[in-house]
Amino acid sequence: MDTVTRGLVAGAAGTGALNVVTYLDMAIRARPASSTPEQSVERIAAAAGVGLGPGQEAANRRAGLGPLLGYATGAGAALVYGLLAGRRRVPPPLAALALTGLAMAGSSVPMTVLGLTDPRTWSASDWLMDAVPHLAYGAAAAGVHAALR
Repeated sequence: MDTVTRGLVAGAAGTGALNVVTYLDMAIRARPASSTPEQSVERIAAAAGVGLGPGQEAANRRAGLGPLLGYATGAGAALVYGLLAGRRRVPPPLAALALTGLAMAGSSVPMTVLGLTDPRTWSASDWLMDAVPHLAYGAAAAGVHAALR
């Protein structure tokens, strides 16, 4: 299996794990979904000069495109990892941490650039809420990436 395919499959598996952990957290703590993916879509569309449509159409497009941005981030992080790792066998804990960091950067950096968040202002609890699902992503993506070698 080539590097690109392995990265994309690992990224999809990792993103699925991240979503499971996120949805479990939402269910257990009765917290709402984050609005930042939809806000990201809105800001990206505005910057590109692309309209999302009127009223409910725009809301529906944001609701559909927001999660797709997450899958693109997950696929991209695992793809970058695969390209950097090359043919080296990275120890599983190191691979999981590298993938976790790539996924966290892949989501936080664009949202910071778009003005939607500022990690410098996050509390320890905020960092923990962001890190735990991303660790699930990293562990799952690393496991799948290694299994597909």
